[in-house]
Amino acid sequence: MPDTIKLGVSSCLLGNNVRYDSGHQLDRWIHDELGRFVEFVPVCPEVESGLPIPREAMRLVGDPDNPRLVGRRSGEDFTERVRGFSREVLPRLADEDLCGFIFKAKSPSSGMERVKVYTEQGMPDPKGVGIFAREFMDRFPLLPVEDDGRLHDPRLRENFIERVFVMKRWRDYLESGSGLGGLVDFHTNHKLLLLSHSQKHYREMGKLVAAGKEYPLEDLVDNYQRLLMEALSIKANPKSHFNTLEHVAGHFKDDLTPDERQELREILQQYKDRHVPLIVPATLINHYVRKYGKEYLARQVYLHPHPVELHLRNHV
Repeated sequence: MPDTIKLGVSSCLLGNNVRYDSGHQLDRWIHDELGRFVEFVPVCPEVESGLPIPREAMRLVGDPDNPRLVGRRSGEDFTERVRGFSREVLPRLADEDLCGFIFKAKSPSSGMERVKVYTEQGMPDPKGVGIFAREFMDRFPLLPVEDDGRLHDPRLRENFIERVFVMKRWRDYLESGSGLGGLVDFHTNHKLLLLSHSQKHYREMGKLVAAGKEYPLEDLVDNYQRLLMEALSIKANPKSHFNTLEHVAGHFKDDLTPDERQELREILQQYKDRHVPLIVPATLINHYVRKYGKEYLARQVYLHPHPVELHLRNHV
């Protein structure tokens, strides 16, 4: 378990009564389960920009690419108030070293996608982004972000938490000042994880690190970080996981007994056929890693990307 992971979150999702109607939108999984492993930095752009509780409900209107935030009843324009707060708070959030952010789905201030934007005729167009969420994502384009609605999807949830933990390890590398040698170690430990997301990025990043001495360190690190988060944003799927697991199995070709080899082959096939979740072959492989002292595999983040208590691989 790494040192403290800081995660930004829409305040209402933690049970804080900051919504327009004095209520909240407590998400039990975020608060109770994920909260055991992260330190939350709550943000409510509407309240923190000076709007009262309770307050008039708001919505986005106009151009989906540049909407206005207005009161549903009065038509008062709150855009610049919330946008001004956003630009004021973002430098402070940068100082928090956040490893990700969870937004409130479909909120006109904090929704990261699919927020309704109303035309002059009152027709909704679900292509908007909340005022604060847009400012945040523009400022931190490589930071993992999700909303509470999308986190109900097990695959999206696992991918988001995986990226959050990778971001924490990446930040630890940057703070270590270990230079090219540290980057080589980081890349080595994340090879199989990258492979499970994108073979293209896996190969490209391997070539980048191998030629690391040819680049100024700052440029090398910037390019690697961009490719890292780009690769992990590509969702791993059962086919890519199966291919990665087969690659891992190849490391045991001279170690397993005939019975163990057959057991592993059967478990991998069961996963491929969607009869068992990813945790089953991963657990068996981790057992063989310990039994046969596979140091390289023991270092692989792919085999333990996040706390097992979150049960994320039980459903993918």
